[in-house]
Amino acid sequence: MKSTASDPLLLGHGTVYKPQHDSHMLAEAVLARGIPNNSRVLDLCTGSGIQALTAATLGAHRVLAVDISPAAVESTRAAARRLGLDIEARQGDLSVALTHGPYDVVLCNPPYVPSAHLPPTEGPSVAWDAGVDGRAFLDPLCRAAPDLLSDNGFLLLVHSEHADVPKSLAMMEERGLTASIVARQTIGFGPVLLARAAWLEANGLIVPGCRIEELAVILAQKNIGT
Repeated sequence: MKSTASDPLLLGHGTVYKPQHDSHMLAEAVLARGIPNNSRVLDLCTGSGIQALTAATLGAHRVLAVDISPAAVESTRAAARRLGLDIEARQGDLSVALTHGPYDVVLCNPPYVPSAHLPPTEGPSVAWDAGVDGRAFLDPLCRAAPDLLSDNGFLLLVHSEHADVPKSLAMMEERGLTASIVARQTIGFGPVLLARAAWLEANGLIVPGCRIEELAVILAQKNIGT
């Protein structure tokens, strides 16, 4: 099953976000945690569909993949067809996900790269640009997390230290979830961060000369009646 998360079918195409370090970190966390029997799973910001496909392979009862990008939705549908997996893919944002919830498992690799402009609504950068502090999607997600989850459900979320991991933990804890970091990995800047390193330095988002980032996978759980 571990091979499924890195299958060439999942690499996306064109403007679809291809699986990177964060994608594989999250998929490995899903494999390590497992998918409970009869689970309803949401893959929010599905991109290539790697998390949805991993969840379906692990036996999820129902998998909904949501992305604002029509190309990502079609890419996920195509990969599911080729692998013979039952996945529903819908174009939309967090509001669409909330409409179809709650879920026993929520998986999310959202846009989290700080940018000088408002988050785009189309094009490749929709997968990573997230406003001046990198939290244009993270803040609404953290606020909505309890409403997305069923009783005893859990969320696995990956993002960079440069988008304030402690704030994500605190926001979800404040809303009654139990949140902790279950995986960390330090990597060098990729092309997007390298291209805007000077802007990040000028705005105090990284220290001068920093060209690495720590990725973290957060586990947030809703514990009802325990």
